[in-house]
Amino acid sequence: MTYPRPVAVIVLAAGEGTRMKSSIPKVLHTIGGRSLVHHAIAAARGVEPAYLQVVVRHERDRVAAHIAECDPDALVADQDEIKGTGRAVECGLAALPADLEGTVVVTYGDVPLLTSSTLADLLTAHASAGSAVTVVTAHIDDPTGYGRIVRDAAGGVARIVEHKDATDAERALTEVNSGIYAFDSGLLRAGLAALTTDNAQGEKYLTDVLGYARAQGRAVAAYAIADVWQTEGVNDKVQLARLGAELNRRTVEAAMREGAIVRDPATTWIDTTASVGRDTIVHPHTQLLGATSVGADCEIGPDTTLTDTEVGDGATVCRAQALLAVIGPGATVGPWAYLRPGTELGAEGKIGTFVETKNAQIGAGSKIPHLSYVGDATIGVDSNIGASSVFVNYDGVDKHRTVVGDHCRMGSDTMYVAPLTVGDGAYSGAGTVLRQDVPPGALAVSGGAQRNLEGWVPAHRPGTAAARAAEAALATEQGEQA
Repeated sequence: MTYPRPVAVIVLAAGEGTRMKSSIPKVLHTIGGRSLVHHAIAAARGVEPAYLQVVVRHERDRVAAHIAECDPDALVADQDEIKGTGRAVECGLAALPADLEGTVVVTYGDVPLLTSSTLADLLTAHASAGSAVTVVTAHIDDPTGYGRIVRDAAGGVARIVEHKDATDAERALTEVNSGIYAFDSGLLRAGLAALTTDNAQGEKYLTDVLGYARAQGRAVAAYAIADVWQTEGVNDKVQLARLGAELNRRTVEAAMREGAIVRDPATTWIDTTASVGRDTIVHPHTQLLGATSVGADCEIGPDTTLTDTEVGDGATVCRAQALLAVIGPGATVGPWAYLRPGTELGAEGKIGTFVETKNAQIGAGSKIPHLSYVGDATIGVDSNIGASSVFVNYDGVDKHRTVVGDHCRMGSDTMYVAPLTVGDGAYSGAGTVLRQDVPPGALAVSGGAQRNLEGWVPAHRPGTAAARAAEAALATEQGEQA
């Protein structure tokens, strides 16, 4: 992509967002795995500005800390008590070098579907036309609340009028201001200095810079885009959900075009930061969140949520939940499994039905088939953990670790009381409680010899169904023996 690099991009993120009715600052609400302002920063960073400036005000420290996490190189400027987008840009520009020359792009922190590609096209159009100001516009069916583009007789942009200041005729216009601009830096600096608060809202409107440019005989152009979603901002939680659904639709469609097989796009959620390999089947009601990476030829879902999880080629994950886990190539997980942070399942391994794991490294080919908890453990290769086993890792104060070697065959209902080491090739009997290390090749058992107290049920539970059944069976046996 070839385009003129901007000298700066200023992202406006100072608003309180009262219509969100939330204790969370508006720009910190998330869709597609990123905050609204993170989406804006990512789009801005994509056109490689010399300076990327974010203007903040409401919950300044909280928002600024988040910006530093999203992009450590982004600059933060503070808007003062004077209201308006014009003042916000003025504060942002004042925090940049005074001799700044070139194109300055202005975007918003609550327009999450805006792309770097659109910003690059804006920069190209702005440079080609030689304009002092270029504004991104769109035609929408219901322009209520948006600033209208008022054109002159020649079709040029005469001015932008805010909805509350517009006449009835101007409100009938359907071409709206997106709030996204490319400015000549010198014109912008002079235009901002000329702004006043003489309007219905008592604010400094950035849109008035266009009128200033016209008055100076400078060209003002519009760059109209057909994809109106890229101009839509988030003002309340209804819009948040609406834009989130549209972003997800685009993300899922992109995954399919790259080779993923999504059975039901309507119930599949894939974050913009996640990836899915070629010919991987994604079943309904699956969520791939955060930095999740799924390899090729996998089968994921249904009813599965993977967050920040790595899945190797050819793995199968069914009706499971995983967070900060690694699932090796060809491994199988689920159904009804829960992989907590630190779980690493080796190639061709298995974590089966109703199994929970945490901070557990499970070697290639090893299996935990069902009804078990494995926490703070290392299991070698090709070992089998019997059903209903528990790695007893917590003594009420500290967590302890269990190590199980290679090629072990551990019986059902084994309790591993950590700290504990089970040597290679060891076995345990069903119902064993392991409190001491098991040497390689040993069979560990902890129960005594079985005793049968004959006649106990009829004697101690007379009149019960069990007693009657036992008495009938005993009578039958005695009759057969007679």
